Amino acid sequence: MFRLTDELALVQTIDFFTPIVDDPYDFGRIAAANALSDVYAMGGDPAIALNVVCFPDETFGPEVLGEILRGGHDVVHEAGAVIGGGHSVSDKELKYGLAVTGTIHPDRIWANEGARPGDVLLLTKAVGTGVLATALKKGKLDEAGTEHLVASMTTLNRDASMAARDLPEGTVHAATDITGNGLLGHAIEVARASGVRLSIDASAVPVLDGALQATRKGFLTRGETGNMTYLDGQASFARDLDRARRSLLLDPQTSGGLLLFVDPSVASALPGAVPIGVVTSGPPGIDVLP
Repeated sequence: MFRLTDELALVQTIDFFTPIVDDPYDFGRIAAANALSDVYAMGGDPAIALNVVCFPDETFGPEVLGEILRGGHDVVHEAGAVIGGGHSVSDKELKYGLAVTGTIHPDRIWANEGARPGDVLLLTKAVGTGVLATALKKGKLDEAGTEHLVASMTTLNRDASMAARDLPEGTVHAATDITGNGLLGHAIEVARASGVRLSIDASAVPVLDGALQATRKGFLTRGETGNMTYLDGQASFARDLDRARRSLLLDPQTSGGLLLFVDPSVASALPGAVPIGVVTSGPPGIDVLP
């Protein structure tokens, strides 16, 4: 955060990655929504974005790049922000994303620390984008499943963020968005930074249509193993926890939802947000219930 005045500050973030889907327009939309998410997770409003492009000129023509940039532009415009330019380099592997600057009140920024015992964990999007994207890459996701996946990844976290900002002041104690480290990976970051323990009910975590089936068919990501390592032994899993649900809690997400740690008095006041657990006392870590 960079404070400009007593009532105005800037927040900045950058994110870019390789294609998740084949359609260049959808890829641009997904990458843009993913990059904008960090600003929403801080409680801010995106203002201006810069394109970040690595493009293999010898592999794809300019029409592909044009569609990627059009997709990014459309989502940035939907967010109420503008594209201010950007930079491109020639690269063997296609990558696209945004550097985003947003505005926020300096005294109302959310951080991924500050969770308190008794807080309720609210999740604003279903998980499962990683395994479904893996199934898609292998040609095993049908048209309806693909549309559902793309719809989730291109949905901005704007409405959830704005609704949370309308809650009584001081009732959102911590927040983060769920991306590459998976639900448990980002949750453990909050637990460590806040010095608290989390209890997460795996059966309460919303899952994208088809994700459980895809997991049981073996469409897992390499990121699952890395995310388990990232927990560093600080997660305890119930013995009767369904193996597929455990995988989805570790599944790397693209443009995932917000995870909000709120006072229990407002836990039912956020439309569309699903309560998935509570904050408890104890050594930093996570207890995963079946």
